[in-house]
Amino acid sequence: VQLQASGGGLVQAGGSLGLSCAASGSTRSINTMGWYRQATGKQRELVASIRSGGSTNYADSAKGRFTISRDNAKNTVSLQMNSLKPEDTAVYYCNALMAFPDRAINYWGKGTLVTVSS
Repeated sequence: VQLQASGGGLVQAGGSLGLSCAASGSTRSINTMGWYRQATGKQRELVASIRSGGSTNYADSAKGRFTISRDNAKNTVSLQMNSLKPEDTAVYYCNALMAFPDRAINYWGKGTLVTVSS
């Protein structure tokens, strides 16, 4: 599975930005897609995820501001980020999870930098 992310960039605090990620290859077994981020000097953390059935999970920091969506037919996942804060500055990574009875496989896209200026 290959993940190609797009979006990101520089935005002022309070602004909005959208991220998109397209999966290609053996995508049939992808269960969950999502976005993680890693700020400088910090560990990678979940931002939001969405299962193939549509159920979503958000980090507390993202609730009410970010919206994740998914198009199963196109194998894409998007993250709409509103009311951005300087602390949202990080490299954002697209993730695809394949969960099998005996193992789970994570795929990662190349990160895309989001910079929120104050």
